[in-house]
Amino acid sequence: MGNVDASPIRRPPGGPDPAHDEHAPTAGRPQDTERPRYAERPDPAAGPSGRADRDLRILWGVNAVDGLGSQASGLVLPLLLLELGHSPGTAGSLAGAAALTGVVLGPLVAIPADRGRRRRIMTGSAALAALATGVLALTCLGRPALWLVVSLALAERLFAVTYEAASRGALVHLAAADELPRATAGMQVGDQVALIAGPALGGALFQLARPVPFLADALSYTAAAVGVRAIRTPLDTPAPPPDAPPDKGSGGRGRWARRFDAARAGVVTVAASAVLRLVLVWTSAAGGALTLLFYTALFRLGGDGRGAATGLVLAAAGAAGLAGSLVAAPLVRRLGARRLLTTAAWLLPLPCGSLLWADGATGWGVAFAGLSLLVPLITVVLSSAAVACTPAALQSRTASVLGSVSALAAAGAPVLAALLVTAWNLRTPALLCTVLFVVLAAYTQFKAPAALRAAAAGRVDGRG
Repeated sequence: MGNVDASPIRRPPGGPDPAHDEHAPTAGRPQDTERPRYAERPDPAAGPSGRADRDLRILWGVNAVDGLGSQASGLVLPLLLLELGHSPGTAGSLAGAAALTGVVLGPLVAIPADRGRRRRIMTGSAALAALATGVLALTCLGRPALWLVVSLALAERLFAVTYEAASRGALVHLAAADELPRATAGMQVGDQVALIAGPALGGALFQLARPVPFLADALSYTAAAVGVRAIRTPLDTPAPPPDAPPDKGSGGRGRWARRFDAARAGVVTVAASAVLRLVLVWTSAAGGALTLLFYTALFRLGGDGRGAATGLVLAAAGAAGLAGSLVAAPLVRRLGARRLLTTAAWLLPLPCGSLLWADGATGWGVAFAGLSLLVPLITVVLSSAAVACTPAALQSRTASVLGSVSALAAAGAPVLAALLVTAWNLRTPALLCTVLFVVLAAYTQFKAPAALRAAAAGRVDGRG
C-alpha cells in the first residue's frame, strides 16, 4: 500500500492565514486562482477539543495502516515476480515505473485536492486501490501472466499516488498551531512502526501463501478509506464561489491559463518561502544522501554473503527512528524548534562520518541507528514549520512539489552509489555524505532563525 510520503524528511502539508491584509498575496508572492479569503487556514481548536483529538488519532491510525501495507507490499511484489520466474531487472523496472508515476501524477492530483475534493479523492482512491490489490490477490491463486501482474500493480500504484497527494493537506485541518509538533511526531511514529513491522509481516504472509499479503494490503486500503470517512472535521478548503471573478483570458485559452497557474502555484510557493526552501534543501539533499548510504550498505554487507546483516542494519535503523519520533515533540517543547533543528543538524555528520571506519554489520547498524535517531527530530521541526507557513489552499500542491523533488533526488542514488563504489571504494559515499551533512548543518545554522520566525508568524516569507 502506498505510503503518504516515502521521503526521509516527512511531508510538509500547509496552511497559514492569508485572510488578513498583511498576509495577503502581493506582487512577487504566490497566488492561486481562488480568492485569498478562501485560502484561510482552518482552526481545529475552534471546534470541540475532544473531537479534534479523536480525528487526529484516526489520521495517525490511517497513516500507520497505510505505511504498514506499503512496507509489506514493497517487499512482496518483487518476490512474486522472482518466484514467477522473471528477472531482477523486470522487478526493478516495475519499481522505477511506479516511482516515476508518483513524480508525475502527484502534483496534478494535488490541484483538485486543494480545491474542495480532498476527502472524496482520498476515500475513492483508497477504495479503488483496494479493488486492484484484491484482484491481484485473486490472480495469485494461479500463475498470472506478467502483463496482468504489471497492469494491476501499476493500477494500484496509480490510485495509491492519488491518495498520497490528496492526503498531504489533511493534517493542517486537524491540528492547531501549537499542536503541530505533536501531530507530525504522531505521523512519524506510524511511519517508523510500519518500517519495522511491514517487511517482516509481508515476508511472513508470503510464506503462508502468495495471495495473503495482497489480500492484507487490500484490507489496509479498505481500513484507510473507512478511517478517512470517520473523520468528522472538514478536510477540504472551500472552493471559490460561483461569482468569483474570472481569471485572465477567455475561452479555451483562459482555461488553459488557469490550469497552468494552478499547476505552478506549488512551485511558486516553495520558491517564495524561506521555510519551504529550507525544507526543500533538506528533503532532497538528506533524502538522497540516506538513500545513497543505504545502497552502499547493501553493496558492503551483501558482498560478504551475509543477507541477514542487511536486515540487522534495517532493524537497528527502524528502532532508532521510532525512538526519535517518540521524543521529538517533547524535545521541541523543551529546547525550542530552532535549537533542536540546528543541534540535530550538527550532530548528523557524526554517525555518518563513523561509516568511514565501520567494518561489518555492527558498525553499520550503529551508524544507521544514529542517523535514524536524529532525522525524525529534524523532520518534525521542518514539517511543523511548513504546515504553519503554507497557504491552506496550496497544501497538497506544495507538498507534492517537495515530494517529487525528493523522489528525483533519491532516484539517482543507487546508480551513484554503484559508480562511487566501483570507481573508488566503499568509504567514498560515506565521505561524500559526511561533507554534505556538514554543509547542510552550516546552511541550517544560517537560514533557520529567519525561516522559523516566518513560520511562527504563520505567513509565507519570500525573504532569505
